[in-house]
Amino acid sequence: MQLLGRAGEPTASGSDELRPREERAALAPAASLRLTMNPDGIRLPVMRPTILCLLATALLPSLCRAQAPVFEITPVESWIKFDVKASVTIAGKFDKWDASLTFTSPDETTGTLMIKIQSDSVDTGSGMKNGKLKGQDFFDVEHYPEITFVSTKIVKTGHETYEVDGNFTIRGVSNPEKLTLTVSGKGTGSGEIKGKMVFNRKNYGMNKGIPFIKIADHVDVSFHLKGRRVSGPPLA
Repeated sequence: MQLLGRAGEPTASGSDELRPREERAALAPAASLRLTMNPDGIRLPVMRPTILCLLATALLPSLCRAQAPVFEITPVESWIKFDVKASVTIAGKFDKWDASLTFTSPDETTGTLMIKIQSDSVDTGSGMKNGKLKGQDFFDVEHYPEITFVSTKIVKTGHETYEVDGNFTIRGVSNPEKLTLTVSGKGTGSGEIKGKMVFNRKNYGMNKGIPFIKIADHVDVSFHLKGRRVSGPPLA
């Protein structure tokens, strides 16, 4: 015997049970669960297709994430450097930073590149230059300890080349900037990313210079990231 009813509402009984099955089905309201009487007299819920569809929709994102490649950057074999044209050499690197490259599918254009630099880790090889760059006129590390880049779009421009749009932030000021990338080792268990970016320091409030040193406005940034795939399928 089967009883039809909306979950949480009483089921029709009495004379309704004597009606023909077709008439009872026509009068019964739409139900989200079917209650079935098993041989022991216990009502068991049977899920209708609508509920099954909802459950499948909820589970699909998890399945898709499980099918996306996951990469781990190897800091020991990677670096981030900068160079500014000036009357004396101003070039250096950052010793403390984190980078991640995540994907939502094996399609490489679904990737998100995030780089987070500790600004007080700047190293030019000169204590005087380091102190000046860490000060209020430049990175102002006391108030703004991080420099970040978060990609918003990746476009393939060649077999191994890409353009990456993203938000670049220094001294609490964010502007859209563009990276150019060259990627090698795609489809294997490990690979390398070589990137370049040029930005205008004055767009980030770094308007002053260093006494007796002429400094250009544009700063060249380059980086080399080496990583390996730790889970998921290879990139397409």
